[in-house]
Amino acid sequence: MATITVTGFEGRQITVSTGLFIDNSFVPAFDNKTIDIENPATGAHLVTVSAAQPEDVDRVVQSSKKAYATWKTESSNTRRTLLNRLADLIERDASDLASLEAVDAGILYRDSIGLHVPQAVETLRYFAGWADKVDGVSMSIPQGMITIWKIAPALAAGNTLIIKTPEMCPLYAQKLSHLIAEAGFPPGVINIICGVGAVAGQALAEHMEVKKLSFTGSSAVGRAILATSARTNLKKITLELGGKGPSVVFDDADWDNALLWTTLGITVNNGQICAAGSRIYVQDTIYQKFVEEFSKRSRDAIHGDPLLSQTTKGPVMNAGQLDKMLSYVQKGQQGGAKLLHGGERIGNKGHFFANTAFSDVSQDAAIMQEEIFGPFASIAPFKTEEEVIAKANGTLYGLSAAVFTNDLNKAFRITEGIESGQVTVNTWGTVNANTPFGGVKESGFGRDNGKDALDEWTTVKSVKWNILPSKL
Repeated sequence: MATITVTGFEGRQITVSTGLFIDNSFVPAFDNKTIDIENPATGAHLVTVSAAQPEDVDRVVQSSKKAYATWKTESSNTRRTLLNRLADLIERDASDLASLEAVDAGILYRDSIGLHVPQAVETLRYFAGWADKVDGVSMSIPQGMITIWKIAPALAAGNTLIIKTPEMCPLYAQKLSHLIAEAGFPPGVINIICGVGAVAGQALAEHMEVKKLSFTGSSAVGRAILATSARTNLKKITLELGGKGPSVVFDDADWDNALLWTTLGITVNNGQICAAGSRIYVQDTIYQKFVEEFSKRSRDAIHGDPLLSQTTKGPVMNAGQLDKMLSYVQKGQQGGAKLLHGGERIGNKGHFFANTAFSDVSQDAAIMQEEIFGPFASIAPFKTEEEVIAKANGTLYGLSAAVFTNDLNKAFRITEGIESGQVTVNTWGTVNANTPFGGVKESGFGRDNGKDALDEWTTVKSVKWNILPSKL
């Protein structure tokens, strides 16, 4: 099977296979179908990888089904050992994985090496510890999207797994495939395929022998997956969908701390996080001062190659996402909000969008209500606790929220009142392997991470016995 070599951090040459990872081998897609991947920092062609077709999906489902027959009875010690071994290999090749995330997803190398890869290792080790503590249940045959959040609990619970990667940024998973084989997982326990969502993803959602599907992505696709489940085999579904996270800043909050986290909340990963703090509500007594300082701290960034240490802003995912954000700038201006900074494309190469913020945004404005998925903040004032709770809850979403106050009682009242799967106090976006993460309302249902995640990868069976007395 063909391989490609990508230049990573400090010129490191990283070689990965371009094929579908099925039964611990790399194979071409049916009819040799492929996808061209571009470098979002330059807009130039990066690599070409295999694109799974419905025939490949059926093949990979049968592989997982066959592997499940023996994997479900594999000892918990083996599952724990393999998960820890995979964590060791990810730790060993952290630079390669971070480089690939930078090259095809535009994520800053320093963010990936310092946060994303360590979180993957932490999650694998956490769920390895659960491997011998899940018993008395009947396991289902799952498939899931590429994320260690899905892999670790699914395997710890004794499932086999199919990972369908995003077609725009598959290289991290192509590298991960090599590590899975090296770790010693039996063939078919983890299969990884790349493909267009409307083809490979749809085929997985429709497949009658897929018993569980876990999806992270847009609300629109989540609805389609639910509908497909309803008209096929009622496969179990968990969804982590969009967000429009509110950050609430009271006038008694620590000033620098609130500015630090609200700035990070909309600029980390270029704001391309479902849990991004894209709505910022500030108490009216400090509103003008906050808006001015927030703009000073968040407007400037050094855009460029995500692999370089001096770069503080990478590109957005693709040209379509850049155009989408530019259209929301127009919507914000047409709605009467004040453009504080940004609102334009940066440079003439790649897909770079300036850090952008609007102030005095009305609650019903499109930029306050709709997920934009980029470094795009909407700021508005509030007076009372009751008012800001209503505003924080006044969208279709409920994934993550943040509250900034030094009043403990107030923090309890606000966190209780906000409709969200996660609320942080005096920080933003904290995610840990031992803490459940997921949404409410149109942000989806089900949980990743923590003990709760194991419930998503198991099914309960009640077995009741009537032990008849022995007859002589």
